[in-house]
Amino acid sequence: MSMPHRAARTLSLLLAAALASCSGRTTQAGTSNLFPAGWPYSATATPVTATHGMVVTTDELASQVGVDILKAGGNAVDAAVAVQFALAVVDPEAGNIGGGGFMVVRLADGTSAALDFREKAPLAATANMYLDAKGNVTDKSLVGDLAAGVPGSVMGMWEAHKRFGSLPWARLLQPAINLAANGFPVRPRFLKSLDSRMVQKLSADPASAAQFLPRNGQPPQQGDTLHQPDLAATLRLIQKEGPDGFYKGRTADLIVAEMKRGHGIITQQDLDQYQALWRDPIRFTYRGDTIISMPPSSSGGVTMAEIANILSRYQLDSMPWHGAEMIHLYAEAFKRAYADRNYYLADPAFVKMPIERLTSMAYADQRAADIQMDKATPSSEIKPGAGPLQEGTNTTHYSIVDSAGDAVAVTTTLNSLYGCGVTVAGAGFVLNNEMDDFTSKPGTPNQYGLVQGKANAIAPGKRMLSAMTPTVVVGPAGKLQMVTGTPGGSTIITTVFQTISNVLDYHMNVVQAVDAPRVHHQDLPDQIFYEHQGLDSATVAQLQQMGYKMVERRGVSGDVQMIVVQPDGTLSAWSDPRRGGRAIGY
Repeated sequence: MSMPHRAARTLSLLLAAALASCSGRTTQAGTSNLFPAGWPYSATATPVTATHGMVVTTDELASQVGVDILKAGGNAVDAAVAVQFALAVVDPEAGNIGGGGFMVVRLADGTSAALDFREKAPLAATANMYLDAKGNVTDKSLVGDLAAGVPGSVMGMWEAHKRFGSLPWARLLQPAINLAANGFPVRPRFLKSLDSRMVQKLSADPASAAQFLPRNGQPPQQGDTLHQPDLAATLRLIQKEGPDGFYKGRTADLIVAEMKRGHGIITQQDLDQYQALWRDPIRFTYRGDTIISMPPSSSGGVTMAEIANILSRYQLDSMPWHGAEMIHLYAEAFKRAYADRNYYLADPAFVKMPIERLTSMAYADQRAADIQMDKATPSSEIKPGAGPLQEGTNTTHYSIVDSAGDAVAVTTTLNSLYGCGVTVAGAGFVLNNEMDDFTSKPGTPNQYGLVQGKANAIAPGKRMLSAMTPTVVVGPAGKLQMVTGTPGGSTIITTVFQTISNVLDYHMNVVQAVDAPRVHHQDLPDQIFYEHQGLDSATVAQLQQMGYKMVERRGVSGDVQMIVVQPDGTLSAWSDPRRGGRAIGY
């Protein structure tokens, strides 16, 4: 360790003792006062446990579909495929066949793989397509047909099943078909997605209004049964024909017809050329465990590796959990990693990225060298650190472990709630608005406030950069430890890291790791976001004295679906109460 780091470590320990004495906090996860006063979620709830298999999703019906597949002899990938299609029915705000996502697979024999089924820019896309005559960014990357990228979810599930699946494809589609055709009872979580703003958005599209606003242009009521016959018909075609039931034939014709009606640019050629790609996962070590996560076109694995490598220089468990010093170090690591993310990372088919350097311990040493323990580093002073570039919230997550110990983490998305707001007439599914994840104009923030560079500029056939971070954690002896992930736009990476750090640094159980309040910094804007009532006033004041702008978020931060494996092999799981899902095991 370099002398600056030794000095920082010494000061770190002194500050930790001082902060602990004034805050009354403890890092012991088992205590009832772990979370701040007024925090609405529990530190003492009992985790869901099982011995054979576990499925954790954002919806109880989808979780049950996955468990039923496991009980029928399916493996974790079979369950993931069935859950993906079930979520397209019961969680249409984010679950989808009209979007895309990422999958991390880690088998009990040590095999691991990462599947990129991210959407792509249509071939007619141009770098300036969302700028007006004065060069200002419009809302056309968010609302309407022009915002849609070429969907990848159906092809992704097909490729996952083809490589790792065991049950017949048709068997995996049937639960979703049943839910769409027979209907499902509308519950509070579904209704929360249909607030007045979303009603206005969906009302602008006749097919969306007909499907999701059946009560004279208003949402269904709790207890109503929501039927989706058009979606059921589309799912039957996919069941019978595989990806050809989506990318060709009737469904493809309906997509192209919708593009013509709504002035979008996805063509049959775009659908014909779409491919889901297997990639090598990002792997790095934190506190002795191996973390396996997504490579580009997701920024999740690379950015999280840089964060973890920087923070590994500090003994976090000597500091009060969520004390000012710990959050300071989080923020300093977050902002440096995001500065690099926003500058370097993009679709690897279009940009040459210094990934090996960005994920190295030597680079983390370089990035950590100017962290000062007593004050914030302004974002204006943080630049990309790996040299010049070389040219070359809505989302949902689910985690699954089967009886053999195979693990799957999937994060899938439409980007905004209900994507671009357009339902393909006659096909029953919502289209994404993932084109907003590109850099519409360098230096101008997207809907999540991310200020990105030219590496992520729009180009025909390019995959837009994502923050999705499906992740599997493996212990030193190769034993599965955790499966985790979350939606949340630009906050995904920091949220996933915090769930892992809560377990590895602060020895929390799965309930505490998921329920704990979260913080976020993404370099620009230069501020720490924290959840409402997630920090006590003394900690906020200390961080402000260090130079941080503190911003309290009123909305929820993430929707983590997490499994932690106990030393005896018991599966311990929790679904984030912020939005309300369900862990089910057997």
